[in-house]
Amino acid sequence: MDTMIGVHRRVLRLGAAVLTVGLVAAGCGNSKEHLSHGQVESTTTTTISKAPDSTAAQLRARLNGLLEENVYLTMAATGAAAAGRTDEVAGVVTALGGNSKSLTDNFTAVFDAPTGKTFDGLWRKHVDSLVSYGQTHGGQAAADLTQFTKDFGAFVNSVLPSLSADTVTGMMATQVQTLEAVADAQAGGNQSAAYTNARTAAAQTMAMTSSLIGAIHQKYPDKIGGNPASKAADMVTTLTVDLRESAFLTSAAAGAIVGGRNEEFTAAKSAVDNNTAALSDVLAGIYGPEAGQAFGPLWTKRTGYIDDYATAVAAKQQANADTALNNLLQFSSDFGTFVNKNSPKLSAETAGGLAMTHAFTVKDVIDALAAKDFTKAYANERTAADHMSTVASTLAPLIVAQFPDKY
Repeated sequence: MDTMIGVHRRVLRLGAAVLTVGLVAAGCGNSKEHLSHGQVESTTTTTISKAPDSTAAQLRARLNGLLEENVYLTMAATGAAAAGRTDEVAGVVTALGGNSKSLTDNFTAVFDAPTGKTFDGLWRKHVDSLVSYGQTHGGQAAADLTQFTKDFGAFVNSVLPSLSADTVTGMMATQVQTLEAVADAQAGGNQSAAYTNARTAAAQTMAMTSSLIGAIHQKYPDKIGGNPASKAADMVTTLTVDLRESAFLTSAAAGAIVGGRNEEFTAAKSAVDNNTAALSDVLAGIYGPEAGQAFGPLWTKRTGYIDDYATAVAAKQQANADTALNNLLQFSSDFGTFVNKNSPKLSAETAGGLAMTHAFTVKDVIDALAAKDFTKAYANERTAADHMSTVASTLAPLIVAQFPDKY
C-alpha cells in the first residue's frame, strides 16, 4: 500500500510544508512582517487593514483553531478514558501537550515570557483536570475546573484590563461545562449527545477568541495590526474553524471504524455531515448558492472514500484500500476543478494538490490508529488540521480580491 502511493507522497509533502499554525510574529515593524511558518503580514494602525492576512485576522483564526483543537483532543481523551483505552489516552494527552505549547507560544509572542509561563501553568492544569474528569465525572476534578475558570478570568483581566474577569470566567465556565457534558455522555454511552456537545463546545471558542483578539488589538494596535472584526477576518476564521473541524471529525469517524465502535461511528458520521452542511453554507455565502449546492455532494464523496479506506485497513483488505486511495485521488482532481471554477486565480492543479494533501494527512491518522501508535496518530491529526488552516489561508485573500464589495 505505502509503495503504491510513494510517488504521490513526495508531491504531497510540498503542500504540507506550508502549514500555517505556528507562532504569531511578535515584532512591531511599522509595515510588514515576513510571511513564513505562521507569521502573518501586519499593517500599521494608519491603514487599519481589513484583509484576512493581517496580523489581527490571522491571530484570531490561529487562536480559534488551537482552542477548537483543544476541544476535539479533550473529547478524544475523555472518550478513550471512559472506554478504558489507556494507551490511547496517553497518546491524546501527548497531543494535548503539543496544543498547550502552541497556545503558550502564541501568548508569549503577544505578551512576554512571564505571561506565557503563567498561562502555561493555568492551561495545562485545566487540561489535566478535564482528562481526570473523564475518569471520575466529579469530585476534585470538577472542583478544580470550577476554580480554573475563576483563575483564568483573573489572569486574562490582569493582562487585558478591557476584559472583565467575570466576563472571561463566564465564557470559560460555559465551555468547561459543555466539555463535562461531553465526558458524561461518553460515560453513559450516548455518543450522539457527546458529538453534539463537542460541536457546541468548539463553536463556543468563537466568542472567546473574538473577545481576546479584540482586547489584544486594543492594547497592542501597532503589533497586532488590522481590524480583527472585519468581514474578511470573520470569513477566514470561519473557514479555518470549519475546515479544521472537518479534519477532527473525519479522523474521529475513521478511528471509530478502525476500533470497531459502531455506535460512535454513527454519531461521528452525523457530526461530519453537519459540518459538511455548515461548510456548504459558508461557500454559498461566498460564491453563491450554486457553489454551496455543488460542494456538499463533492465533500460527502470524500468522506465516504476516507471511511472506505478505514474499513479496508481495519479488515486488512489491500485491494479495497487501494481502490479507496484511487478514489481519493480522483476526488482531489474534482475538488481542484471546483475551486478553480469558483476562484479562477487558484489553479485547479494547486487546489487539487491541497485536497490531495488533506486526504493523505487523514490517511496517516488512520494508518497510525490501525498500528495502535496513538502518539503518532494524534500528532498526525494535528498535522491534518493544520493543513486545513493552510487551505483557508490560501483561499481567503483570493476570495477578498475576487469579491471586494463583500469584504
